[in-house]
Amino acid sequence: MMLVLLIIFMITAPMLSHNIRIDLPQPNPNVQQENPLEPISLVIKEDGSLYWNDSPISDLELAAQLAVVGAKPEDAQPELRIKATDTTRYEILATVMAEAKSKNVKKIGFEK
Repeated sequence: MMLVLLIIFMITAPMLSHNIRIDLPQPNPNVQQENPLEPISLVIKEDGSLYWNDSPISDLELAAQLAVVGAKPEDAQPELRIKATDTTRYEILATVMAEAKSKNVKKIGFEK
């Protein structure tokens, strides 16, 4: 029995160390990375007040700004980063997110 196991081991051991050549794509040094778009910061305070890039904004102005962002192609849209306080009601946050979705904003993130 030991002899059979030894022979099996001697036959399979060289197969386990067989090298496989893989041709991976190489990066092109001539291609320049395009500058990522500046993200939009949307702060929602606990009283429901909104701040678009640190400037106060009303609900109607928010809808207009989201429409402008949503009208751009997806690859040209900046990310909308929503930051809400811990005491902000969820209904306000859900309304803002639904408004962004209805205006075709594709990139939505959250800040802490």
